[in-house]
Amino acid sequence: MEAETLALAQEIDFSMWGLFARATFTVKLVMLLLTAASIWSWAIIVQKLINYRQARRRAALFDQAFWSGEPLDGLFDQLGPEPSGHSERIFAAGMAEWRRSHRSDGGLIPGAQARIDRSMDVAIAKETEDLQRGLSVLATVGSTAPFVGLFGTVWGIMTAFIEIAQQQSTNLAVVAPGIAEALLATGLGLLAAIPAVVFYNKLSADSDRILGGYEAFADEFATILSRQLDS
Repeated sequence: MEAETLALAQEIDFSMWGLFARATFTVKLVMLLLTAASIWSWAIIVQKLINYRQARRRAALFDQAFWSGEPLDGLFDQLGPEPSGHSERIFAAGMAEWRRSHRSDGGLIPGAQARIDRSMDVAIAKETEDLQRGLSVLATVGSTAPFVGLFGTVWGIMTAFIEIAQQQSTNLAVVAPGIAEALLATGLGLLAAIPAVVFYNKLSADSDRILGGYEAFADEFATILSRQLDS
């Protein structure tokens, strides 16, 4: 009897595709949802890694240009009012407001410093939204994927027990496929959640460091403009 049971078990396809093909519609739906969430998470991860690397490189290049001694008006004219880099856009926002604060006779409109600060704060807020776009998806996948996978596992185990009761048999050939299909859902949930959580923490820290650099630059730039206003 044991030899016959083992022979039947060996004939069962326990590959991932085989487990997926035998699963119920609900468990299949859970598996497909978790697979899509994992692919979506990795797409965001790769995109953000590339974007943050480019942002750090462009910020370093702009810092060199900003502190090179070139006149700020010349640097602004070279970049234009709508540059492509994050640091450049913050600088352009401050310089644009600086120029708008001058009257036709060359004097300054009162409250120029406050308006310049607000313009750069708005620019930083826009860059923050751009840099952190997609991180909420990673947080959502990381927190919900294990529970979605657990739901698939519970449903699959329930279905397996129903099949055991219907066949009135607890041999390995009856029990193993249903349990394996159910556990695959949990495995896919963890496979989606773990990278999402790890990279969410890393990318959040990277984003905070980049934004901290932007805020420090805005403070330094505001200090330079303040000296010019006082003089």
